[in-house]
Amino acid sequence: MRALITNDDGIDSPGLWTLASAAAASGFDVVVAAPATQSSGTSASVAASGENGRVASERRTLPGLDVEAYAVAAHPGLISLIACRGGFGGKPDVVLSGINLGANVGRAILHSGTVGAALTAHINDVTSLAVSLDVGLDGPEPLWDKAGEVVRVVLPMLTEVPAASVLSLNVPNVVDVQGLRWAELARFGTVQSRVDDVGDNEVELVHVYAEESLVPGTDTALLAEGFATLTALRSVERDVSSERALPAWPA
Repeated sequence: MRALITNDDGIDSPGLWTLASAAAASGFDVVVAAPATQSSGTSASVAASGENGRVASERRTLPGLDVEAYAVAAHPGLISLIACRGGFGGKPDVVLSGINLGANVGRAILHSGTVGAALTAHINDVTSLAVSLDVGLDGPEPLWDKAGEVVRVVLPMLTEVPAASVLSLNVPNVVDVQGLRWAELARFGTVQSRVDDVGDNEVELVHVYAEESLVPGTDTALLAEGFATLTALRSVERDVSSERALPAWPA
């Protein structure tokens, strides 16, 4: 199976290299296409730095990996879209996004470029997996190898799930991971943005830890207990539960 590897931390992220290595070790035919620069928080943005509809890319060599790799002047959502439309050597069977520096949990995953790339693959009929490592704002050194170990456990599942499924995997940054669990999304996430008014028509976004108590069975709670979590996600779909009778118009 052909795997497109991308992320939102950029082509120089050790997490990206770890994910590509895990996929190659699991028998996937790997091609890497990742943002040339940091692109966190871009969600499923299809923005690029190019003009006239052209997106620039540069061939790169990744440490310890003998794979085709590109540094792309675009957000991960657009990179995923390009790949699913046949770019970077042909449509992949799966899109793998990450390994992100920091957890992507709760409904705040809406803003994640890592998850955005996976959801973009989903709406283009490609199965995807977003992977994140739960390293806090002031956390210890990332245990990339431990995250790669969990990835290798999960990758075989991608051949068993329904077509165009999208999974989000979060791995605790601990040596002794307690196991793997399916998880609900928490109400928000472990880190939230606080808006401070600094005057002169400016505001400042300050990242702080969420103060809400952890709800059992959610991704945030299970991560705190030392479990790796898997959540199956849906992308853009119609929600009939909100539909009511429409007013008669025009009269």
